[in-house]
Amino acid sequence: MAEPDNSDRRWYPEYPRVGVGVVVIRDGRILMVKRSKEPAKGKWSIPGGGLELGETLYGAAAREVLEECSVKVKIERVLDAAERIIKDENGRIKYHFVMVDMLGRYGGGEVKAQSDAAECRWVAIKEIEKLDIPSNLHDMLKRHRII
Repeated sequence: MAEPDNSDRRWYPEYPRVGVGVVVIRDGRILMVKRSKEPAKGKWSIPGGGLELGETLYGAAAREVLEECSVKVKIERVLDAAERIIKDENGRIKYHFVMVDMLGRYGGGEVKAQSDAAECRWVAIKEIEKLDIPSNLHDMLKRHRII
């Protein structure tokens, strides 16, 4: 993993950060993004990002999809929650995110990668397992019988 920018508050945090991810489904396809930043740079994932102070989970989820993919979504419900903790070689907490994954439905707009998405596109559900996706995302999609 590349050394993070020290100004990025996600790295070596004083407390766990909260993030959202959104499984957006449209016509048997899932909206996927190729990450342009660590962690998981270069891997395919669902759109998402950090919760801002005063923002609701539902609001953050809709905002992140719009910012990353130029697509409006209707957030239906919380789907799952998980945490990701990365320690450095000295055992210090380098990264700690609590992720709340939401289920969303397409609400409009043409897919266009923006923000920290290197690429984004609709992927047929049956094709998801062919992508290089993080194991925790794969497990969550399987657990909820999405793939």
